[in-house]
Amino acid sequence: MLQVYLVRHGETQWNAERRIQGQSDSPLTEKGEQQAWQVGERARTLGITHIISSDLGRTRRTAEIIAEACGCPVTLDARLRELDMGVLEKRRIESLTEEEEGWRRQLVNGTPDGRIPDGESMQELGNRMQAALLSCLELPEGSRPLLVSHGMALGCLVSTILGLPAYAERRLRLRNCSISRVDYQQSPWLASGWVVETAGDVSHLDAPALDELQR
Repeated sequence: MLQVYLVRHGETQWNAERRIQGQSDSPLTEKGEQQAWQVGERARTLGITHIISSDLGRTRRTAEIIAEACGCPVTLDARLRELDMGVLEKRRIESLTEEEEGWRRQLVNGTPDGRIPDGESMQELGNRMQAALLSCLELPEGSRPLLVSHGMALGCLVSTILGLPAYAERRLRLRNCSISRVDYQQSPWLASGWVVETAGDVSHLDAPALDELQR
């Protein structure tokens, strides 16, 4: 059985400011750096053999901190990037017009191929996240990878493993530097072989880090 750990990046400046990040970037806050170190201390006990990260700055920094604790190199995979939020990236959520907020809501309300102008759909996000996860099956036997990605991206991935639509990611609360785990096992009862063992575990974080943050 292959165990794959999923980690959302640490808190960023734009998380704290309630800005839309998407594939634009914002540095980790001091709190975000501390969260990443706490994940590293937890990951040190999990037997992690590979750390694979989105190539965006906030995930790369989170992965580097975890890697220092685990003694593993970091491999970058652009398929683990956050949803492309198009023309709304860098905007404060409270600054959106009614029309712009409508674009954002289309992503999570089941609108067929809903997307923000110049962005991507939840289904496109789900497809590339599934492809990145499947790549873990190509690792040597006995591997235990840890993937560092983003809130909507990981929520979409876990949702689809559970058989929910790609746009259902908001039903999962994956806080900054939460840890989830999905397992692959051969079974006649599983269509894909993937099962969700845990989702959104924050037991390794300090109590002040448990405040819910915007994505």
